Amino acid sequence: MTQAVGYRDMGVMARSQAHSLFAQTMGYVAVTTAMFALGAYLGRHLGTGVGFISFLGAFACLIGMRFAIRNITLTVSLLLAFGLLTGLGLSMTLDYYSSANPQALWQAGGATALFIAGFGAGGYATRRDLTALARISFWALLALIAFGVVLIFVSIPGGALVYSVLGLVIFAGYTMFDFQRLRRSQDIASAPLMAASIFLDILNVFLFFLTIFSGGGGRE
Repeated sequence: MTQAVGYRDMGVMARSQAHSLFAQTMGYVAVTTAMFALGAYLGRHLGTGVGFISFLGAFACLIGMRFAIRNITLTVSLLLAFGLLTGLGLSMTLDYYSSANPQALWQAGGATALFIAGFGAGGYATRRDLTALARISFWALLALIAFGVVLIFVSIPGGALVYSVLGLVIFAGYTMFDFQRLRRSQDIASAPLMAASIFLDILNVFLFFLTIFSGGGGRE
């Protein structure tokens, strides 16, 4: 009887930790998104040179988070800097769309929210191991990047639309996998890294939808 009660208490504790990790991770995602929006606003008139440097800085922040994972204060600071620098890097692109086709921004934002909610809930709820799906998504992403390089030099009718649709399929897999990881993990220290992964899922999905709703063009 005592053993049964102990197992029940352990199960309650595990669920409590999972809920706490979920709440903390999604809180980090929200704050990182806010920093991204701030960076996009501040950098809209800074020029392409600043955008390129910002992307390099954002990448450095991601690398730094891997090494600072046990220092939660430093990891969260790097996460927020990552969001800000990514916003600075994409500021001119978003400013272009806000001037040329503001409706596409709102449509992409709404579609992204529904996409992440749907596939995130599916990944969080499923009991099937999605590790194989993550591996397939990784190789598919490399192939998509190669296809994107081809599009730079070769004009393919509807190429940008095909690129975006394939990207959405790939990041549907990544979104499901990342949310499953979020459910299975009990390590609070991993929350900033998982938040960065989910934020990247959201950002990429948003950019793919932005290309689609703007008519398949305007990719910068």
